[in-house]
Amino acid sequence: MSRPFAGRVDETDWVALREVVPAATAPLTLRDDPARKVTLSTVLPLAWPALVRAGGEVLLGLQVGTRSGDVSRDLAAALEQALVTEPGNPVQLVGLPGPGPRLQDLLTDDPIQVTVHPGFDYWVEGAGELEGEVAESLEVANASVVPTVRLASVTSAYWCRMHERSHLRWVLPDDEEPLLDALARLSAVRGLEIGPDTRYVGSFRAHGLLVPVWDLPRDLDAAALEEPVAALRARLDEELASPRPLSTDERRARAELMSRQLTLR
Repeated sequence: MSRPFAGRVDETDWVALREVVPAATAPLTLRDDPARKVTLSTVLPLAWPALVRAGGEVLLGLQVGTRSGDVSRDLAAALEQALVTEPGNPVQLVGLPGPGPRLQDLLTDDPIQVTVHPGFDYWVEGAGELEGEVAESLEVANASVVPTVRLASVTSAYWCRMHERSHLRWVLPDDEEPLLDALARLSAVRGLEIGPDTRYVGSFRAHGLLVPVWDLPRDLDAAALEEPVAALRARLDEELASPRPLSTDERRARAELMSRQLTLR
């Protein structure tokens, strides 16, 4: 399914946590059992699809392989199994999930509240007291985490620092064709810039949504992006609200934007 999280008001957050953010959590609320504690996690130890803590809390892993072709159904199947798994055990899925509910059926419609973490210490209660191989394994996992910050001024935009540069990756909710037109109009007049020495480098398509990416100076932090990115969102909204035929320069800009686009499978 091309847009497995479609229908949720927080569709972009689900896509971002699956494809962009290394370590983050978000509380989930079940339609049929709102008192049961369920937490979405970008990743779980050993890539488990789900884990039930000793106290009964369910952790649902998001960055897991697709099994049925519908990510939403796969996650729902893992969640269903976790809800009947004894506390203190991971969920081990066998075979393909058959017909059944999707995440949209099991969860309330409330948008998730994302918390980005600097590492995976949240996997283990009392992580600071661990010793031996478990502590070493957690240390290795934490060392792999790219520093990431969620912007507050717009939805589902994430700053990250990688090697010699920083980047902005922004999951946009808009339908692709009008969005590309709007991006092309802005690109033709250098309207995609978000500050000095920043560069729009292209976009990738993830779960049916476009994720534009900007290259940033390494020392440019997330706070400095809040105002220019909010201004860019306003410019995009203006272009999306008043569509008009593209000019020759804008058609050329659109073709260039599409040439720098790829699809995550």
